[in-house]
Amino acid sequence: MTKTLGLIHTSATLVPVFQELTNKYLSDKNLKVFNIVDDSLIKNTIERGAMTPDTARRVVDYVGSAEAAGADFILVTCSSIGAAVESSASLTGVPVLRVDQPMADKAVQMGTKIGVVATLSTTLEPTSDLVRRRAIVAGKEIQLTSKLCEGAFDALMGGKPEIHDESVASALKELAQQVDVIVLAQASMARVVDQLSEEDKKVPILTSPEMAMQHLAAIL
Repeated sequence: MTKTLGLIHTSATLVPVFQELTNKYLSDKNLKVFNIVDDSLIKNTIERGAMTPDTARRVVDYVGSAEAAGADFILVTCSSIGAAVESSASLTGVPVLRVDQPMADKAVQMGTKIGVVATLSTTLEPTSDLVRRRAIVAGKEIQLTSKLCEGAFDALMGGKPEIHDESVASALKELAQQVDVIVLAQASMARVVDQLSEEDKKVPILTSPEMAMQHLAAIL
């Protein structure tokens, strides 16, 4: 029986990223995929410094629209709006997953000292909060170290990826000396991991898109 996966994005750039991951991890599934994209969700969140109630309500509406469109499973691919994704789950008749939950669960399994790196404060706190709460669910005490790469996101959006990459790489190298595992709060940071030497990758560095699709492959 064919199942349908609905993906909700806050950037059109994520559509090909998740299409590639779908092809990689879900190609053996009898699966149809559709995408809903609204970049005003993340733009408004960044502009206001946090996700506001009106933005959260629109996220819930999009999840409802995905269900109405026939989705058997819904994945929301932006970490900054994760709290609204969790709220929508109780209002929806099909499973709803925030992209960073499988990553957070894996990090909690892998160590007690966990580092979280982000280039946006609006993503750093939601991801850090999720890791803390998933540790409570797992019955495990953790030490969390959060690090914001100031200015890196603006550099990336401003056409200066080398400045972004240098800032993120520096944060990863520093955290690797202090923690058991590192969580990347944003998919846009994953590119930097491939640029690091094996010596600099002293601890596992987890990214949410790939782990979310691996999770879906296991349950769909």
